[in-house]
Amino acid sequence: MTPVNWLLQGGQEILGILLAPLLMGWVGIWRAWLQNRRAPSLMQPYRQLFKLFHKEVVLAETASPLLRVTPYLLFGCMGLTASLIPMVITDLPLAGAVDVIALVGLLALARVFLALAAMDVGTAFGSLGARREMLVSFLAEPALLMVFFTIASLNASTSLRFMVTGFAARGFYLYPSLAFAGVAFLMVLLAENGRIPVDNPETHLELTMIHEAMILEYSGRHLALIEWASALKLLIYFSLGFALFLPFGLTDSQQGWGILGALILFLLKLTVMGAGLAVLETVSAKQRLFRVPEYLGTAFLLAVLAILLHYLLGS
Repeated sequence: MTPVNWLLQGGQEILGILLAPLLMGWVGIWRAWLQNRRAPSLMQPYRQLFKLFHKEVVLAETASPLLRVTPYLLFGCMGLTASLIPMVITDLPLAGAVDVIALVGLLALARVFLALAAMDVGTAFGSLGARREMLVSFLAEPALLMVFFTIASLNASTSLRFMVTGFAARGFYLYPSLAFAGVAFLMVLLAENGRIPVDNPETHLELTMIHEAMILEYSGRHLALIEWASALKLLIYFSLGFALFLPFGLTDSQQGWGILGALILFLLKLTVMGAGLAVLETVSAKQRLFRVPEYLGTAFLLAVLAILLHYLLGS
């Protein structure tokens, strides 16, 4: 691999990190428009991060080093995951080492440390949020793995690079199994990112919040890193969905025009999906926590039907 390849690898990671707050701002604008409210600035997430980075960190007296380390570990896991998923270019130095099962494990590692840190101080809210978060992940991860197994069966490989390039090389095809897998992936995306109907990212009610309950003990730069990592996680799931279900626009060329065209298409897909997420959250209502197992059970069932259709139809 040439130095240019490594520069492109690092550039993709920086692109994902910088775009994540912008995506959250775009979703917030659309939610405000659809609810007949005055929309905040597109740059508002950057201003909030800037403000948090300049605030003092306040920690509980009983906090262990785990509480201090978790924000950095969480942001590092999300940054590494963002560098592994092909957003613009498929031919990158780390592309051949990316396995979808390893990606699920990397995301699970970040979640486990966040849940442990939430219980570290011993507050009721932190423990409540950690239990709810692990419940959601316990039900969402099998569905996500079944989605990956369906696509891996179509390409005879669990390597993300082969899965993406395999679909891109075939052109436009309609696979019945991919229809079920796509719906299941969307349901998992909403659950894993704490979006409606599983969680409401804008609420602070103790009876409903999941993600917000785990980060109540954080402040200053620690809270900024966690909020940035949360935005980056949403971008990661969007990029993963684009790579697996909408791989058109990705390029393996290192030429400037090819990269520019792929970047424009990626930004266009993000724009459409961000607006679509806001519409979906506006027309949907948050479910009760006891209905979440039914919701994620449906996602798992759809993923299982997808892989069964693949083997039954032979396509």
